[in-house]
Amino acid sequence: MNKWVLIDGNSIANRAFYAIKPLTTSAGLNTNAVFGFTTMLLRLLEEEKPSHMLVAFDAGKVTFRHKDYGDYKGGRAKTPPELSEQFPLMKELLRSFGISQYELEGYEADDIIGTLSRIAEERGDEVVIVTGDKDMLQLATDRVTVLLTRKGVSEVERFSPAAIKEKYGLEPLQIIDLKGLMGDPSDNIPGIPGVGEKTALKLLHEYGSVEEVLAHSDELKGKMKEKVEQHKDDAIMSKELATIFREVPLEREPDELAYRGYDPAALAEAFRKLEFRSLIERLGLPGEGGAAADASADAAELDIVAIASEDETDKLSAMADALAQSQGVYIEAIGENPHHAVVLGLAVAAGGRVYAAALEALQGEAGAPIRSWLADAGAPKVGYDLHKAELALHWLGWELRGTAFDVQLAGYLLDPTDTSQTISGLAQRYGLPAVPTDESVYGKGAKFKVPDTETMLRHLAVKADAIVRIAVRQKEDLERDGMHRLYYELEQPLSAVLAGMEKQGIVVNAEALEQLGRELERDIAATMTEIYRLAGTEFNINSPKQLGDILFDKLGLPVIKKTKTGYSTDADVLEKLEPYHEIVPLILHFRQLSKLQSTYVEGLLKEIRRDTGKVHTYFRQTIAATGRLSSQFPNLQNIPIRLEEGRKIRKAFVPSEEGWYILAADYSQIELRVLAHISGDERLKEAFINDLDIHTKTAMDVFGVKAEEVDANMRRQAKAVNFGIVYGISDFGLSQNLNITRKEAAAFIDQYFAAFTGVRAYMDNIVAQARADGYVTTLLERRRYLPEIKASNFNLRSFAERTAMNTPIQGTAADIIKLAMVRMHERLKEQGLRSRMLLQVHDELVFEVPEDELETMKTLVPEVMENAIELDVPLKADVHYGVNWYEAK
Repeated sequence: MNKWVLIDGNSIANRAFYAIKPLTTSAGLNTNAVFGFTTMLLRLLEEEKPSHMLVAFDAGKVTFRHKDYGDYKGGRAKTPPELSEQFPLMKELLRSFGISQYELEGYEADDIIGTLSRIAEERGDEVVIVTGDKDMLQLATDRVTVLLTRKGVSEVERFSPAAIKEKYGLEPLQIIDLKGLMGDPSDNIPGIPGVGEKTALKLLHEYGSVEEVLAHSDELKGKMKEKVEQHKDDAIMSKELATIFREVPLEREPDELAYRGYDPAALAEAFRKLEFRSLIERLGLPGEGGAAADASADAAELDIVAIASEDETDKLSAMADALAQSQGVYIEAIGENPHHAVVLGLAVAAGGRVYAAALEALQGEAGAPIRSWLADAGAPKVGYDLHKAELALHWLGWELRGTAFDVQLAGYLLDPTDTSQTISGLAQRYGLPAVPTDESVYGKGAKFKVPDTETMLRHLAVKADAIVRIAVRQKEDLERDGMHRLYYELEQPLSAVLAGMEKQGIVVNAEALEQLGRELERDIAATMTEIYRLAGTEFNINSPKQLGDILFDKLGLPVIKKTKTGYSTDADVLEKLEPYHEIVPLILHFRQLSKLQSTYVEGLLKEIRRDTGKVHTYFRQTIAATGRLSSQFPNLQNIPIRLEEGRKIRKAFVPSEEGWYILAADYSQIELRVLAHISGDERLKEAFINDLDIHTKTAMDVFGVKAEEVDANMRRQAKAVNFGIVYGISDFGLSQNLNITRKEAAAFIDQYFAAFTGVRAYMDNIVAQARADGYVTTLLERRRYLPEIKASNFNLRSFAERTAMNTPIQGTAADIIKLAMVRMHERLKEQGLRSRMLLQVHDELVFEVPEDELETMKTLVPEVMENAIELDVPLKADVHYGVNWYEAK
């Protein structure tokens, strides 16, 4: 049986354009949509193996549907020139692939595909339709399957009639009725106003079609009945507009669509023009001189030496000899927390072979040279997540040093919003031979299981080989994007600094924590007693239902928000209810105390290692898109400091040696100082240069008053808008923070921008720049891509605009403290100091310091932090110390 693959060209190109980060050739030609389109074509060719193939395109803006409804697709945003200029490239590429393409004036791609699928079905052939448009589901039959794209074009959802029935409870043709009732804003199809998908499905489940819904409108109630009867004609017309026309007068014979494969030389030439080097290699296409690409060997052809036990001494000896030619290493450490991860083994790509050895094979005498190589700082290692590997090996008593390049870290820098920084994901990003996912090899959750040693070692070998290939591409990309220095002078050395801090850990006094826990229990009990007294009864305060009954039914407080299950009692609701009854602040206090007890007291006690008496957090460099570090296992950046009870938790953090001190230094208003520099706003710069209180200064400029006239409320409002500006706050957000109306908040923001014109200009300019470039950068050239900045959806676009405003500020602040950490590590080493850097908590660095180095460190730490980077305004770091972390604040 033949299989036809029919592709909705406009739909797939559009989805690829918005899903894939901006990509241009060296000549500045946009190619991201073409690249996404091409990777989908390759996947379809591999997975579907079509006998016939066609890509249908829309021929123009006017179709036969416009004759009946002139506003069809009216209001649709004009195609961005960055996308429209890529359609000719796609069509040229299809010719190189040998894939048919077709468009016909007056008809849409849907109609062409609908007609061809009917013809193929009548011939007894199988059809696969690929689209991002749900309208196409109406074409599904026993012989026609519709693949709907998800997550851009990286995933597809397969729909047969049975799958449509399962998901929507409809037959395929009822999809037309669904559109008739709910309309489609993207095509300007009106439907019945106020009828969304949920309501439309409910009506169709009951009546079956638009016509039957209209025929039974007298059975409907209230506004629904009114809407249906008022918009009968719109519903009928909408159904007609959504119906795919399947009698297009095609000028192509079915046999003309037969797919006979591509000419490797022609495709290679097309890829070279587009600068898709990774795809040339992935397909093993001829190089410039006609020879196949050197690195095109498929993973299946890898020369693997698997070493399962320490008895295989000859293999271990050969592996040790090959280490001098090492190109890439992969260390398998199972478990998210590296301090408790299980090391299974490692693989090294060297000298044309990949050596993969299980852990037990490396623990004996024959494995000693390999362990020595791992510990040799002079032996460069290209790997994946070497930071985690270093920690996991540390707890085995092994050392890992000599990081030369880490593909996970580089992948994060090249696109910090991409969540697939796995080796499998990175290989896919570069079009390299596929690497099986860890989930496919080990399983997931309750089904997780380490496979047999041979399978496991082969998986490690494939990953080590992929690391070598990925690294080559990434080094080129870092150079191209101007992030070479950011990687080699900041992120890579920081990784080693962090590993040292994590291995060192920080002492947590268990007795002090337990004492605090007992105090919290007493406070929680007293707060509960008072809540019960005010409520007039005992109840479960942690039960939203019981709490809702007390607050709204018994005490009669105004209902702010309802959920599907009853009254909402979340924190936002309770904060709004505080003025209405004295029980509300007590409930909020009870929740805060309970969280301190469970999350921080009990949670931290569980994290203290018995063998060290310390907690060893894990600082992640590849999580936050802004470049900030994240702390896990446990998260030491989240210890609350607003409540005094929360601050007391820091009393348990003490030095590891008798007579030492904890010293903490934090940047003063670093993000606002960065904003002053980036925006060049003279008033902001003046405030910091003259060491004025920035919030008082802002209040003076916004309200037009003298310093002595600024009251506490003015300063509070100024502080809220200062920090809100850094995070791209809206009038809604500011109104929530200050508990004022949106109108008042909007007026306040307008006053701010009228006073700080440089900040306003920066905000406007950075959004325009992001729209032009597709990304923004920090002062150290860290990039963040913002594909949503061109989205037609207002919410997506607004989010991207706010991100464009705040990323250069937050990202630069993150870069600065990272720089300070690297420099601080170097200075401690240079001066032979025993003081140790233990933690980074947002804008704060925490050290343990011997008494005889205290004066030195009180001078050295702020000096390094304040000179980490040169700005137009001074950086300022405040230093405090004490016998515990609490006293150092």
